[in-house]
Amino acid sequence: MERFIEFITHHYILVSAFLGLLIAYVLVEMQRGGRSVSPQKLTSMVNKQKALVIDLRDPNEFKQGHITGSRNIPYARLTEKLQELPKDCPIILVCQLGQVAGTAARQLKSQGIQDVAKLEGGLSNWKSQSLPLVKK
Repeated sequence: MERFIEFITHHYILVSAFLGLLIAYVLVEMQRGGRSVSPQKLTSMVNKQKALVIDLRDPNEFKQGHITGSRNIPYARLTEKLQELPKDCPIILVCQLGQVAGTAARQLKSQGIQDVAKLEGGLSNWKSQSLPLVKK
């Protein structure tokens, strides 16, 4: 620990540059993926704002378990189905881990749909909190 503190004091410019780059990277990644909502916020948005939940996974994965009321539009077909999406309610995108949903959110925003969010941590986060899934 003493060597770590010694390194920081002797190389404060290098450490400052590293911290600045780290903060910039985190901010860019947060902006890039769009707004994230927690599972609890998703539930609240569906109940209060009539938010539409879109599951971006393949139909087979969707059948194995999905959030109640969610609509399955695989990521590969999202641009085809763009005209079917409502523009007057929030849209929450769900994938397995949350990364595909970030890319999809950017696509929707570029097409003029502004009220888009992604489920934080994806469906794996939903499952880890033991929240219910519908299985078909």
